[in-house]
Amino acid sequence: MKRHLFLYLFLFALLTVVFQYVNSKKIIEKYETDIQDLKQKVSLQDSINLSLNDDNFDLSYFKFSKNEEAMYYFERQDYRVDSLEAAIFDALYATNVYKGEEHPLIPYVSMTDRPILINKARILNHRWIIADYTDGQYTGEIFLNYNVVSKDSISFKLSDYLMFPRY
Repeated sequence: MKRHLFLYLFLFALLTVVFQYVNSKKIIEKYETDIQDLKQKVSLQDSINLSLNDDNFDLSYFKFSKNEEAMYYFERQDYRVDSLEAAIFDALYATNVYKGEEHPLIPYVSMTDRPILINKARILNHRWIIADYTDGQYTGEIFLNYNVVSKDSISFKLSDYLMFPRY
């Protein structure tokens, strides 16, 4: 009877060890595949981040806040550069409030019942601004020279312009 009991215990222990071995092998394989998937995700995220950083660098190349020479130009004239950019945008967007049909900076008259407005602008350096405009249906771009006359006065001069054709 003892011999049968030891045989049953031995078989039970053997089956338990085999079950644990197979189960742990499956768990380890699952962890390895999870690790490989995560490594691949991290690799993809790194390549996406690198691509986005390159794009961000390219997009910020012609940007006033990244142009040290343009900022130094205004600092030499005792302007606060951090508030000057906002003042330039405010003065530019203030030209959107006008009477009559002609915008003070855009050489076209609206062909719809809505006024032509400057939507978005980018200050390129200490002299140039590029902006786009629309009347809701027709769009275009303008290239402006600007001059900071005083801390409260900024003048704009139209250098070039275009209106995109409607197709």
